[in-house]
Amino acid sequence: MTAQQHSVPWGGITFLVMLFAVLVATGIKTYSWMQDEQRAPVQVIDFSGRFKHLDVLKLEKLIRQSQPGSFFALDVNDIHQLLEQQPWVYRASVRKQWPNRLKVYLVEQMPVARWNEDLMLNPYGESFNAEGKTLGLPKLFGPGGSEKTALEGYNAMQSLLAGQNLAIAELSLSERYAWQVQLQNGIELNLGRQEFIDRLQRFVDVYPLLAKQPKAVKYVDLRYDTGLAVGWDDNNTTKS
Repeated sequence: MTAQQHSVPWGGITFLVMLFAVLVATGIKTYSWMQDEQRAPVQVIDFSGRFKHLDVLKLEKLIRQSQPGSFFALDVNDIHQLLEQQPWVYRASVRKQWPNRLKVYLVEQMPVARWNEDLMLNPYGESFNAEGKTLGLPKLFGPGGSEKTALEGYNAMQSLLAGQNLAIAELSLSERYAWQVQLQNGIELNLGRQEFIDRLQRFVDVYPLLAKQPKAVKYVDLRYDTGLAVGWDDNNTTKS
């Protein structure tokens, strides 16, 4: 081989190096531009869904504080997780819409009862931490992990009581899963652990007779195979 055949094509290598440098610089510049909120801001956060308790203005502020970057830098998975951590949010769906919009669809929690004073229950027996003292919901109490059992018991009992226009104000489930109920008219029912629906039916059957008595009923103990024990409120007469 001649010396000319062994020579290195330095001109071509130099060109490739310069081209690579230009591409890297362009990529860095493009990435910086995409991260710059001033150049590609999220101008609109569009919330949809039915809201009764959610404050979408606060949610928008929360999103913008947690994701201060540009439209391109915004992470929809992080926002999704952030939203579903909020007390009144049951489910969230988040997606970007070119060129500057964020679409957020929310399913709000539906409270059906208060749980152990501090929490709320949704229709699925799931607890969530939200303020609901002014909603006038029934109060349910029970050991941890019994939320679904307590709610199912409440629904079954309330359906039975509705025939006599009675409503549950408070329901308690003990550590041994014994049921106690306080009605909105003030009557307390002790149902025990077993066959509580059958025992409640016994109360429903006899309630019209109890309501006609001159004294108001204070409590009814139904923890018997047959019959019941009635405690009377000596300070009050029954209401017609």
